[in-house]
Amino acid sequence: MHLIERYLLRQLLGPTLLAILALGALALLSQSLGALDIIVNQGQSALVLIKVISLAMPQLMSLVLPIAIFIAALIALNRLHTEQEIVVCFASGMSRWRVISPAIRLAAVATLMALATNLWIAPWADRAMRRELFQIRTDLAASLVHVGQFNRPAPGLTVYAQDSDQSGAFHNLFVFQEKPEGGDTTYIAARGKIAKRNGAPVLIMRDGSSQAFTATGVLNYLKFGEYIFDLTPYMSDDEIIQYKIADRYLHELLFPDLTQTWERQNRKKMLAEAHARLSAPLYNITFMALALAAVIGGAFSRLGYGRRILMVCAFAALLRILGIGAQAACAGQPWLNVLQYAIPIAGMWWAFAELFRQRASRLPILRRAKPRVAVDGAAA
Repeated sequence: MHLIERYLLRQLLGPTLLAILALGALALLSQSLGALDIIVNQGQSALVLIKVISLAMPQLMSLVLPIAIFIAALIALNRLHTEQEIVVCFASGMSRWRVISPAIRLAAVATLMALATNLWIAPWADRAMRRELFQIRTDLAASLVHVGQFNRPAPGLTVYAQDSDQSGAFHNLFVFQEKPEGGDTTYIAARGKIAKRNGAPVLIMRDGSSQAFTATGVLNYLKFGEYIFDLTPYMSDDEIIQYKIADRYLHELLFPDLTQTWERQNRKKMLAEAHARLSAPLYNITFMALALAAVIGGAFSRLGYGRRILMVCAFAALLRILGIGAQAACAGQPWLNVLQYAIPIAGMWWAFAELFRQRASRLPILRRAKPRVAVDGAAA
């Protein structure tokens, strides 16, 4: 790579990294707002929230990357062209391909990164996030008490706490337990705290009393200084993790286990997801080519390229919307999967055609005037 090409690459790389960071921050913010219920309703720590958000980022970044490349390329190329740096490159004898090659190389690297993310990194992260969410959902001890609300975390168990403090202790605790053999027990305690004894979750209640009605209607009343309420019977052991289509690796999408009812019913959707993962990275090259066509594909203008940029932005948005619609349509008709590749390739072809098309010269042709010859042979 020559010195000028390295300079052009540096001018593109900086805005691209900034655009990725900016759009990634927006994606992180939207993801964190959607996951706040993990802390609010599930009683989990901020560390668990950060872990879940981090595991969701690879999938989001694969969507953000083409947009970041497109925005960064428009900004960098427009500045280079309006300051006549690209014009100087052409004037120095550089071919059009050499001028755009740094941008195409950058887009190719982004395409390979997006492909690796779609095939390996994102499925691994999605599976890890699914396992984390499964543990949160099945963690009865964490979701046992919702302060100020009567909560029913499991069949036959109702819990209420008036308040809680920073140490995790609950105040004015109420527990109602229905027994399978009949009867029920009501616990009232001044304080309570969730803990583990011998690896099992328990609710430790202090300074309270219990009222137990047997199936025969006998009332037993008991006051206690400390009572250990075992939560193990209310823990569900029969639930299993069900991975979604986005959590599966490419070979699982292309070759589903047709002996499984769920995979047999969703094989068309899985096939559409597989082709979407393979075709989506192409948008990195397509969007870069569109940005190049918007700025370099037309004639030089000191007034800027706002009109062409707006038209190309609308065209890029249309391509991405068509790609998403094609993926949805492929879930019902597998033969339409070819559209998932055709749409970005068509946009790429149009952009390169605009970049390399030959423009005919509009200079007037000067004709030589024929001298008139006089009768005597002398020039008139």
